[in-house]
Amino acid sequence: MSALNGVGSRTVLITGAGKGLGRALALELAKKGHTVIGCARTQDRLNSLQSELSDPNSPSDKHLFLSADVRSNGSVEELARVVMEKKGVPDIIEGFLSPNDLQVLEKTRSKSVARDLKTNIKVVPVNNAGTINRNNRIWEVPEEEFDTVIDTNVKGIANMLRHFIPLMLVRKQGIIVNMSSGWGRSGAALVAPYCASKWAVEGLTRSVAKELPDGMAIIALNPGVINTDMLASCFGNSASGYQAPEAWALKAATMILNLTAADNGASLTV
Repeated sequence: MSALNGVGSRTVLITGAGKGLGRALALELAKKGHTVIGCARTQDRLNSLQSELSDPNSPSDKHLFLSADVRSNGSVEELARVVMEKKGVPDIIEGFLSPNDLQVLEKTRSKSVARDLKTNIKVVPVNNAGTINRNNRIWEVPEEEFDTVIDTNVKGIANMLRHFIPLMLVRKQGIIVNMSSGWGRSGAALVAPYCASKWAVEGLTRSVAKELPDGMAIIALNPGVINTDMLASCFGNSASGYQAPEAWALKAATMILNLTAADNGASLTV
């Protein structure tokens, strides 16, 4: 299978596209002439992104933005149905952290929370929506908080794969990018739930890679540490010392569009 950017314009589905890395990647890909399908749980952020990408000279919008919660199997099933109906099977699926995931944890935490951005799925299904637990030893992490991390970071990806891989199998081509993390390849104190979820993403990716037919690929992608609102909530003012989402997206878009079936099962870093 040739590199995706070697065959013209592509349709890219990005989950968690309302803010941060997801939004930055959507803007960069649209700038390069690709069609973006974005989803997130915050409709007003999607409306803002759609407005920014709208072409006044075009009779109809090229891009599509839909509200969806990757933690819900039913929500992802409906997302797949609408995407197929309006755009057909996307060439690339990319997942990013939804801004609302932060609000879920704000209800249960009483002190600052460490967070790490993750970008998840790539090539046709890319799963990236994710969240992190507050800084706490595992025995001090509330059950609700642990469940939120697993439901978003692991089950969210599984839901996307469940409903989009069958659509891709018809053509036996496409690349899925699952947003991982450096903490999915190492351990760290106080964020055990998050580390566990990202190790799960790595294992899930390598296992699914063995189930896909020739011509398809699934990749675990570590975006590194990027200066976003989420990083600032964890690192404080020191977050400004890291690269901006726009700079990351410039590099990430090139890497993603150049992935091929030969990359199946790889763990990569932007």
